[in-house]
Amino acid sequence: MKKSKNDIKIPLFSPSITREDKKLIGKTLNNQILTGGPTLEKFEKMFAKFTGAKYAIGVSNATSALFLSLKSIGIKKNDEVIVPDMTFVATANAVIHAGGKPVLTDVNLDDMNISVEQIKKAITKKTKVILPVHFAGKACDMEKIRKIAREKDIFLIEDCAHAIGTLVNKKHVGTFGEAGCFSFYPTKNITTIEGGMIITNSEKIAEKIKKYRNHGITKTLSQRYNLGKPWEYDVVESGYNFRLDEIRSALGISQLKRIKKMNAMRESIFNYYNKKLSKIIGIEIPIKARGVDSHHLYIIRVKKNFPLSRDEVFDKLSKKGISTTLHYKPLHLFSAYRKYKRNNLKNSVELFNEILSLPFFPDISKNEQDIVIKSISKLS
Repeated sequence: MKKSKNDIKIPLFSPSITREDKKLIGKTLNNQILTGGPTLEKFEKMFAKFTGAKYAIGVSNATSALFLSLKSIGIKKNDEVIVPDMTFVATANAVIHAGGKPVLTDVNLDDMNISVEQIKKAITKKTKVILPVHFAGKACDMEKIRKIAREKDIFLIEDCAHAIGTLVNKKHVGTFGEAGCFSFYPTKNITTIEGGMIITNSEKIAEKIKKYRNHGITKTLSQRYNLGKPWEYDVVESGYNFRLDEIRSALGISQLKRIKKMNAMRESIFNYYNKKLSKIIGIEIPIKARGVDSHHLYIIRVKKNFPLSRDEVFDKLSKKGISTTLHYKPLHLFSAYRKYKRNNLKNSVELFNEILSLPFFPDISKNEQDIVIKSISKLS
């Protein structure tokens, strides 16, 4: 079939799936137990060790990870949860489904993370949780946020969907509060296609989440068929079906083995973009992270002194076959979340009008990067 002029030549993202990934998946398919078995347990132990957490619990996706974490700390109807306005809708969705009320809070212009000062202003007597998002792989100011949470006796749950490998003072994000929630969606730094992980240092929270993810049943499938009669288990409360199966766990194990290599590749690609794009007047490049950055996304800002608007840059690049996008439209601009706007959200609005995510993935070639850079430069 003849390609049209509009066929994408450089994708926004391409998942890194190796022969070893496929081999381990194929091997796992030969097992009798395909969910809730030893492969999941191995993946959980590996992830706990990688992040330095005492416990890791595999779940169906990061949204369920956030939801279960909120349920585990006893969130009730109308409890307020402080979330950044600049995040994917899943963050707020999880709060609403858990029975809470998201309080949309402005972000910093430089790193796009939730503003510490705006967190302070958003706290009320109804505030139950602070839920920061480590945007694009850069850590939030966790020392200050943790201090606020402790002083105000507020729970702290971290959305680490972008931040596998992100550290602050050699401490992995997700370990500063009660729980940290990770995503293994195809665009993330490692993938299980769909999937997520919760880390915690609380045995109580870990046990609650393990029961919640499996209908409230007190035994795993392996335990039921290896320890006495299979039906001899209890259901201690009405739970959910948020399990992570053996096949996806196998892929996660294989991917996690090379996470440091892939993140190093991302850093190299990130630095090359920064070096070249910093020379273009009107294009603002990402700032340096306060700790170790997982480099999940590469986001530029198209400023007013650039000849074209952000939307015009998007259109021009698209016509050249270069795929770009926007992370993210602020939550308060969606119909479903307008009622949760409380404070001034001027920074998220300013960012929304300027930001553009460029093609960024471990296997992008230097030639592909040069095409992207040259195409932007020609627009200046």
